[in-house]
Amino acid sequence: MSHIYSQDSHRHKPTHLNYLLNATAQTKCLRHATQIHSQIITNSFISLPFLFNNLLTLYSKCGRPSLSLLLFSTAHQLTRTVVSWTSLISLLSHLAAPFQALSCFNQMRTAGVYPNHFTFSTVLPACASTSILVHGQQMHCLISKHGYEGYVFVGSALVDMYAKCHDMGLAEKVFVALPERNIVSWNSMIVGCLLNSFHVKALFLFREVRREDLFSPNQVSFSTVLSASANIGALEFGKQVHGVVVKQGLLTLSYVKNSLMDMYFKCGLFDEGALLFNSLGIENRDVIAWNVMSMGCVYNENFEEACNYLWVMKRAGISPDEASYSTALHASAHLAALDQGTLIHNQTIKSGFSTNTCIASSLITMYAKCGSLDDACRVFEEIDNPNVVCWTALIAACRQHGNGNHVIKLFEKMLADGLKPHYITFVCVISACSHTGRVEEGHAYFNSMEKVHGIIPGHEHYTCMVDLLGRSGQLDEARKFIAQMPIKPNAAVWGALLGACAKYGNLEMGSEVAGRLFELEPDNPGNYILLANMYAHKGKLREADHVRRLMGINRVRKEPGCSWIDVKNKSFVFTVHDKLHARTDEIYEMLKKVKELVTNKGYVPQTQFAVNSAEELKEESLWYHSEKIALAFGLLALPAGAPIRIKKNLRTCGDCHTVMKFASEIWKREIIVRDVNRFHHFRNGLCSCRDYW
Repeated sequence: MSHIYSQDSHRHKPTHLNYLLNATAQTKCLRHATQIHSQIITNSFISLPFLFNNLLTLYSKCGRPSLSLLLFSTAHQLTRTVVSWTSLISLLSHLAAPFQALSCFNQMRTAGVYPNHFTFSTVLPACASTSILVHGQQMHCLISKHGYEGYVFVGSALVDMYAKCHDMGLAEKVFVALPERNIVSWNSMIVGCLLNSFHVKALFLFREVRREDLFSPNQVSFSTVLSASANIGALEFGKQVHGVVVKQGLLTLSYVKNSLMDMYFKCGLFDEGALLFNSLGIENRDVIAWNVMSMGCVYNENFEEACNYLWVMKRAGISPDEASYSTALHASAHLAALDQGTLIHNQTIKSGFSTNTCIASSLITMYAKCGSLDDACRVFEEIDNPNVVCWTALIAACRQHGNGNHVIKLFEKMLADGLKPHYITFVCVISACSHTGRVEEGHAYFNSMEKVHGIIPGHEHYTCMVDLLGRSGQLDEARKFIAQMPIKPNAAVWGALLGACAKYGNLEMGSEVAGRLFELEPDNPGNYILLANMYAHKGKLREADHVRRLMGINRVRKEPGCSWIDVKNKSFVFTVHDKLHARTDEIYEMLKKVKELVTNKGYVPQTQFAVNSAEELKEESLWYHSEKIALAFGLLALPAGAPIRIKKNLRTCGDCHTVMKFASEIWKREIIVRDVNRFHHFRNGLCSCRDYW
């Protein structure tokens, strides 16, 4: 810069000022940009279009788009050529301001400046960002009117726009009509198929593009098709793509390698994905590679390792991003590791991510799954403008903690704030109606999905509706509802009906439903156990034994029940009849005390929950359930008045549920039990589920 400024004969020539602008675009030095701007004004060159357009772009490249906007707004009308308008539209589109970009496009046309093919290829991404199909269709009409539909990069942008507006029919129609295609247009279709979950179609298009003679798939093509393979578990196809990647020498590209890792992880080949990660070397692992590795641990249920990778990444000098923190929080939630989740929360605050809505929703879920609903609510209250994901996370948290009435209030508040619920939101709301006996409201919300919100109900919603009817005792109505479903009922739908049959003792319907479930999921022990228990409760012991023998024939094993409790940052796991703990004698003495005190309060043993014991031992065996042992240990090891948090891998039984209620009243402390379905908060002899779970 100083060398060129020293040449007086060249200082005032527009060509040399343009050279300076190009040089500064490489260094992105704002001070130099303003100096050149001053020279352009001093020498009255600001009206020269090529200098004005270059300066407009330069401020954006220097990280000051506001100066670009200011420069454009103060420029003379004659200076604003189609190039400068196009530059401004591009700038606004990249700033994630699509509506401003479209407004700018309309202002350009009002000013009498006609768009060219570059303008259209720039404004179409803004249409895509709005996700409003009519914007793109109107732009498509203008493109046809101006005769630019045949330009390959305009056509590619049209395909991309329709795909991002979720109309793959129109995207394919434009793609097929293109007189010429390049790798960008092929990639637009492949990426569009991935975005719209047409994964098999993406694989087919990849095969087609490989047959093209003029060009070959690039890293975008490979990365996208690997993601599609991962999403449908197409392992063999993914391996074939891996081979092509190696042949074309693209394995060194981090974009492709990360997608390969993700494909292997999602297809269950953890070791192959980890091998790729380790082959990168510490110096070549960017934050995306670390995130993929962490998510790979989550996919394969290595949750402790997933949490650990966050700290290893930081020690390696890589700054975690929002995906890193969200993954670690997700893993903490699965572990119900409150201390670990709190540490990660502290890190998000220190790193400036505390206002990020993605991380906020992960924090809400983490605190909820770790048993601290109050902290989850506190996180939500600190969000300035919660989006639908944050609202849904809180709604799901309240549902999981048995606070169904609050779920309905939150949902109505979300609608009043103008947010549109999505698929999962309705799953939570209808489930909350089911657990609070709101049959009519549940029907109303279900019917509003498609009619009001344009959401087509899926298996999860039908399962909730069957559960809603079944829990209220309307078994025949639930059966009719299944018969009228527009989609084929899956195991979850039939499972909800079987649970209702077990609850109300309808053995005839229950045996029929169980038969269907044995065909759909022959390896699920829960269905066998439910049916066997139903037979046993009806006194049909021979039939119950037959069902249990059937489990042996099919090699189906019931998952052993276990409960765990955290004391001083250490987890203690207990199983049925557990006597391995160092304080076993004290624990069983405390169990005797609990039994004595709850009996004095009116406890009556519910021997139907001791189905695997001899009749004379049923009452005694109830007191060896893992959650009761964990409760006794918690009463011994935790400070007086501190909440007792117990986690169980199966559904808690009715007898243990009753004991927990009595214990919460006797010891005047909160007992929180997280079973496989939900949280139970026991306070003053009552449970948050109101005995309806």
